[in-house]
Parts: sequence; structure tokens; C-alpha cells
Amino acid sequence: MDLLDEKRRLRKSAAAVRAGAYVARPDAPFGLARHVTALTVETVPGWVSGYLAMGDEMDVLPALEALAAKGWRCCLPVVTGKGAPLTFRAWSPGAALEDGVFGTRHPGAGAAAVSPDLLLVPLLAFDRAGYRLGWGGGFYDRTLTGLRQGGTPVAAGVAYAAQEVDAVPRAGYDARLDWVVTEDDIIKIDR
Repeated sequence: MDLLDEKRRLRKSAAAVRAGAYVARPDAPFGLARHVTALTVETVPGWVSGYLAMGDEMDVLPALEALAAKGWRCCLPVVTGKGAPLTFRAWSPGAALEDGVFGTRHPGAGAAAVSPDLLLVPLLAFDRAGYRLGWGGGFYDRTLTGLRQGGTPVAAGVAYAAQEVDAVPRAGYDARLDWVVTEDDIIKIDR
């Protein structure tokens, strides 16, 4: 089986696992918020990028609200086109949003473009080596690679604990995470 087939197979089973965790752990976003806040307790607040959960994705809004209360400034990703890295626009919880591509929502064009210091990254599956499986568009891989060329942003995958797998199939273009945060744990990725 080639790498793309292996990723497709894992996406299907990982999506089912995540859907089950979403139903079984309705309190998970609050556990995640506690752990994200603990992860950042010794960090000078800067820009944190989250996302607005779609379907059964882990909801990071409680984490963004908790970080905003600690002085972090929030931003959301904007998909600008197929094959392009994400851009980020300033946003505060409750602010107006507009429709984006793939069913996403993001701040309007009038919102300031920013560069996040901490990214809360959605995923379908993760492993303890710091690799994540997304939907296959490569948006976060391209984005993290570009951001890391110009700075040291921290990438924290956010997931239900049940989304952990032994090993995520990967290629050279797959960007590693620095941390994985779940409702149950904070996992530091050793390099």
C-alpha cells in the first residue's frame, strides 16, 4: 500500500474515532482549555491562532476565551487558495465573521493580518512523534514550514485523547507539532 492509500485508510478510521469521542466526551473542550492554559502559563502572551470547529472537531473556543482572559490576542486562519499556506487575521471571541472556503468562517478582509506565536492545530489523528493527520489539503504543513522559516511559532495539535495512534504515515513535507494537547493530557514532543 502506498503512502496516499495508507493516509486515506487512516483518515476514514480516524474520522470514526473522532466522531465517537465527540459524542462520548461533551466536556472535552473544557479539559482542553485547562491544559492549553497550563501549557502557556510561563509564556509571555502573544498571538494565538485557533479555528472554529466544524462538525465533530475539538472545539477550541473555550481555550481561546481562556487565553484571551490571560492577555493573549486571538486570530483565525484564512484559506486563500488551494496549495497556498494559511494567512491569519486578528479576531476576538464574538466578533463578526464571514464565510470562507470548505465551509470555514474567518474574520473579514478589514481585520489586521497577523503572525501567530502559538497555533492550535486541528487534526484527525496524532502520534507521540509529533505527526498529525489532517484532511489532506496540506494547509497546516505549508503554513508551519513557512512560519518556521521566519520565526519560532509553537504548534500544538489539539485533539481528543482517543485520536492518538501508534504512528501517523508521513512524508518529508509533513510538519511536526511541538505539542499535542487533549482533554486528558499535555504531550511534549521530543525532537
